[in-house]
Amino acid sequence: MAGELLGPLMFAVAFLLIFTGYPVAFSLGGVALIFAWLGVLGGYFPWSFVAAFPERVFGVMSNQILLAVPFFILAGNLMNTAGITERIFNFALALVGWMRGGLGHVNVG
Repeated sequence: MAGELLGPLMFAVAFLLIFTGYPVAFSLGGVALIFAWLGVLGGYFPWSFVAAFPERVFGVMSNQILLAVPFFILAGNLMNTAGITERIFNFALALVGWMRGGLGHVNVG
């Protein structure tokens, strides 16, 4: 198998698994591991790249900026469930809703 075919084939296999109903996280992770193994066996990159994977994952998980993303999603979900977002939107709409393009101003604000 030629190295330039690994990328498109990996993409196709990932989408095939996702569209057949297999969970996305397991599809992407499994396809990545299988194709990493094929890449090592084919001699396209050394085994040390695969061996460094856990260290890189831990480095990404300890990134403080990326840790904020799930918390923002949680805060948005809580605000939406409590009805706070609708009240904020209605307040902003009352402030600038009379203007031409007021709904756009509300969304930007």
